[in-house]
Amino acid sequence: MIWLTWRQHRKQVLYTAIALAVLAAVMLPTGLSMHHVFTDSGLAACLAKVPTTPVISANVNTCGLLSNEFQRQFNGMGFIAILFLILPVLVGLFYGAPLVAREVEHGTHRFVWTQGVSRRRWAATEFGLIGAVALVFATAYSLGVGWWSGPLISNGGRMGQFVFDFEGVVPIAYTLFAVALGVLVGAVSKKVLPAMGITLAGYAVVRVLIEVFARPRYQSPLTASFSVTSNDQFNTPDAWTYSQGIVNGAGKLVQPGAQMTCAGQSGGAGTCGDQLAQQGLGPAPFSNWEKYQPASRFWEFQGIETGIFLALTVILVCLAFRRVRGIS
Repeated sequence: MIWLTWRQHRKQVLYTAIALAVLAAVMLPTGLSMHHVFTDSGLAACLAKVPTTPVISANVNTCGLLSNEFQRQFNGMGFIAILFLILPVLVGLFYGAPLVAREVEHGTHRFVWTQGVSRRRWAATEFGLIGAVALVFATAYSLGVGWWSGPLISNGGRMGQFVFDFEGVVPIAYTLFAVALGVLVGAVSKKVLPAMGITLAGYAVVRVLIEVFARPRYQSPLTASFSVTSNDQFNTPDAWTYSQGIVNGAGKLVQPGAQMTCAGQSGGAGTCGDQLAQQGLGPAPFSNWEKYQPASRFWEFQGIETGIFLALTVILVCLAFRRVRGIS
């Protein structure tokens, strides 16, 4: 049964391997170029020396010039990285959705299940092989993209939305979830094209719900602040910033998205703070404020989200097994 299943899907696996090889041929030279510039320009060494505290003095060298030059040179690579977000769902569309739907749509399931092969054994072999192939490809993709995007992430942070989604181990969980969703939808719809469309929509909905409503609540966010009269600045480039602005003495956010400093202004350090008070924005003192998830929680968040999608994968596979047993 394993050999027959492999013969059935070997062309599909071959085409996927060729696609990954082509992708690697594009990523390798660009990745080497980024790593070379990142190291030789001194940006890597500079970033390693930046303090890790959320607030630092504005006089501290934060590698701004080197960082801006690197971003200018490789600005287009960030948009290419976003394309990696669709790879997991493509595996679900072309591996998971047709797995059962194609057999039922063509009527070949009746022949297979009447040749001494039980539905349970057929499903276990098919699901197991496709799952193993998806796991191998997803792992290779995750490692490759992680290496390729290393300089970009080091220069911009990996906790933010979109970047988090193709870093670490979550792409593997996304891929397995997409395959399991495709298998279940195909078993229910019994048609390949509708199964692919529903899988795409379902995958997008679940991903958005998790990212918007669940991920921000994995851990309570931290806050950082400093007086508008100080010569400080925020130092959270690798963090996921929820919101920022100016808060008054009562802790109320009075100017969302704004930052202000009175240091060095003529008329005294409290000039702009006095202006805010005169505008009726509340009692002094005023502070620049930021709410964020620190970069140190990256792997914790990765583990939580991976666990969620693996649990969903197990549930979907169990439901697919039950559905296969009920197909006539």
